[in-house]
Amino acid sequence: MPDEAEPHSRTWMAFGPSAAVWGGTLLPEVRRNLARIALAITKYEPVSMLVRPGEMDLARHLMDTQVELLPAALDDLWMRDTGPVFVRGADGARAAVDFHFNGWGNKQTHRQDAKVAAWVAARSAAPLLGTRLVLEGGGIEVDGQGTAIITESCVLNPNRNPGLDKAQCEAELARLLGLEKIIWLPGIRARDITDGHTDFYARFASPGVVVAGLDPDPASFDHAVTQKHLEILRTATDARGRKLEVVVLPGPESVRKAYRSKEFAAGYINFYVCNGAVIAPQFGDARADALARDTLQQLFPQRAVVQLAIDGIAAGGGGIHCTTQQEFA
Repeated sequence: MPDEAEPHSRTWMAFGPSAAVWGGTLLPEVRRNLARIALAITKYEPVSMLVRPGEMDLARHLMDTQVELLPAALDDLWMRDTGPVFVRGADGARAAVDFHFNGWGNKQTHRQDAKVAAWVAARSAAPLLGTRLVLEGGGIEVDGQGTAIITESCVLNPNRNPGLDKAQCEAELARLLGLEKIIWLPGIRARDITDGHTDFYARFASPGVVVAGLDPDPASFDHAVTQKHLEILRTATDARGRKLEVVVLPGPESVRKAYRSKEFAAGYINFYVCNGAVIAPQFGDARADALARDTLQQLFPQRAVVQLAIDGIAAGGGGIHCTTQQEFA
């Protein structure tokens, strides 16, 4: 599995929110947020968006012809988790892994979303790699050189992979993704629908360099676990024996009130690296937003840092990275 920063042929997304999942109040804003993300990415690479046939006119109104819209059956919008994980063989040939999305441990309806990975792979002409593992793309972060960061709370959860131990998961992920070393973070179960995806906690900015989140609120359920993650990462080495450089990116102290909720995902780690840019969130906390922008610019000096308001998606517990899946060139 290449590093996300390697060249993409396109980004895949899904125009899949529904009133049944999101409610009538959030739904229009979530749709606008998806369009905003897609249009920002199109300045740097093509975007292909899956859309329910009955919502094609609405999607076209929001995105015009700048985004390729493809009719498909959907349950929700989380392409990072429902889409295939694209990989590249030693000979350079592409393939795609279908990790059998099961609604984050059967927490949400997923009959249609369980078919998305195979649908996208077929459209991309990428052969599918079979596996017995059940997990999501948001639970895997790689450096492209054999190292991964993965949360135990997600991959080793019996609601995904009952009866599989860590060694068995490591062996299968090594086969599928070319991994030589996995840095396991504990994560936290049952506090969000994903059971603690890696892409809200720690991301590789480049091989040997990790940007990690810190929840600054001592009263938050994530405060202690993010501190524990920092301890692990600061003592870890990667597959090549390098000690990791860990850059801390604290979350905002406040967010805009309009869509603030108990599930609001107020962190900067869930950014997306596309060709020429880093697409990142901003939450209306001027100091924290500026710190996040400046930190990402230092970590990705050859890319533009584009910050977007995605409060509707954040109110549902997600972020920009969660809505995207890269197809490598």
